[in-house]
Amino acid sequence: MRTYDLSPLYRSTVGFDRLFGMLDSVTNGEAQPYPPYNIERTGENAYRVTLAVAGFGEGDLDIQSKENVLTVKGEKSEEKQEDREVLYRGIAARAFERRFQLADHVEVTGASLENGLLHIDLVREIPEAMKPRKIAIGGVKAKARQIDAKAA
Repeated sequence: MRTYDLSPLYRSTVGFDRLFGMLDSVTNGEAQPYPPYNIERTGENAYRVTLAVAGFGEGDLDIQSKENVLTVKGEKSEEKQEDREVLYRGIAARAFERRFQLADHVEVTGASLENGLLHIDLVREIPEAMKPRKIAIGGVKAKARQIDAKAA
């Protein structure tokens, strides 16, 4: 019997929790390891995506959210320094693009860059119409049926 590695299902989805019907679309069938990132749950309906973007400044990064896809792009402008010659380059400064599939009703609430880590905060806000409702059972003599929204 074969075992299947389900870790790619967890890799780039935020807010699906138990629903892994959507897979990350991977360019050329290979996973791109740069830049490394974490996806954390910070509350019941709150998440944080953290990318390690050492060497990139705020002007080098572009974050966009469109149609349930969060896209983070980084492109370092080449600094020309006439007086220095780099003998070894161990700090990556190559351009990148990371895409994350977001579940329905997950919105980006903010982003910050601290100590080479880009933090993107997300929250899942379920519309009132989709939340569970308590329906009162009325007797034969009930004049009107009452529907109360359950407090979230």
